[in-house]
Amino acid sequence: MSPHHVHLASRRRMLQFLAASPLFARGALAQGLRPSDPADWAPRDPDKLIADPTKALDVFDFEPVMKKNVPPAHFGYMATGVDDEVTLRANRESFRKFELRPRRLVDVSKIDISAEILGTKYDSPIVIAPTGSNRAFHPDGEIAVAKAAKAGNHLQILSTVAKTSIEDAIAARGAPVWFQLYTTQRWEIAEGLVKRAEAAGAPAIAVTLDVRSSAKWETFVRLWRTDTRDCGSCHGLNDYLSRKPNFAGIDLGGVSSTVVTNLTWDSIKRLRDTVKVKLVLKGILAFEDAKLAADAGIDAIVVSNHGGRVEDGVSATIDVLPEIVGAVGGRMPILVDSGFRRGSDIVKALALGAQAVCIGRPYLWGLGAFGQPGVERVLAILRAETRNAMQQLGAPSLKDLTPAMVRRV
Repeated sequence: MSPHHVHLASRRRMLQFLAASPLFARGALAQGLRPSDPADWAPRDPDKLIADPTKALDVFDFEPVMKKNVPPAHFGYMATGVDDEVTLRANRESFRKFELRPRRLVDVSKIDISAEILGTKYDSPIVIAPTGSNRAFHPDGEIAVAKAAKAGNHLQILSTVAKTSIEDAIAARGAPVWFQLYTTQRWEIAEGLVKRAEAAGAPAIAVTLDVRSSAKWETFVRLWRTDTRDCGSCHGLNDYLSRKPNFAGIDLGGVSSTVVTNLTWDSIKRLRDTVKVKLVLKGILAFEDAKLAADAGIDAIVVSNHGGRVEDGVSATIDVLPEIVGAVGGRMPILVDSGFRRGSDIVKALALGAQAVCIGRPYLWGLGAFGQPGVERVLAILRAETRNAMQQLGAPSLKDLTPAMVRRV
């Protein structure tokens, strides 16, 4: 065969290959060839959902199963952000601004991801963030989450508006659980909640600072409008708090929501003088507030934008974490949440100075998909990914993670 015919045969084979390629179908030839994306070859198939939590490759495999299982309004309550949901998206996208800098020739045959958080040792730095109304996603609700936390020895933070009491959550966890506090507009309510949590054995009270107005949850409303159920049969007007077990026996005095407009540093000082256990502030985004918290004798803070659920247009937490760590100067532990979905995300935050990372939506995906086994699998995936990331980075333990291992690009 002549060189000319060899060239033509090779060209035909190349065109046949491209014709069968997803690149061709997507018009890539018209734009010039580009490197392929793995998603072109192995896209997630919405018609082939996992039927067993052990089949999940990552935490994202659980979300479409949850959407199939959970009523539209309940799924919308979990998934929604605020307004344009810019912050919701930024929480994920901002991780791309930070690259890991692996160190080589380090013995990583043994990896220790155990973490000490306010004096208690846990098997990992992955914390279960407080989320409300878990029974909207699975009948076992927060009890399933607590049992999953026990299985993986995770710190759990229980929401004020959980559908399970702090007493029952601690019993299911088999160990102390932190209590997240919405102070409400009345001091007497906050005081009653704190006393109840302390009596139950909660070792820390985490005060949420950022719910200061009614959230405009557009995604939630759009999905709620597609829900054919009679929601009024479960949700009466102005009884949101009275239906939550942690408020049992507390006079609500007409207060019906978690919106707090009168929370100030004076309120925090009063809480500091009242709370007998550790006091944590959740919702810090400005380094100035972090410094004030340290000055006020706060035991820890959570750098958080509430997963993009209460305000839009604010920074992703990974973006502000370095300046907050610098401002605190080691005077108190710093936890962080919002948007963490991968072990590499977690390792970036730990290297930048966080002591622990709180996970929210991913474990709810697992809960809504498969109940307790789903939560356990989500947490197991994140632990494994964190361990792998540390191994690749050359960090045998959390103390070996340093800011020099992360570069902002």
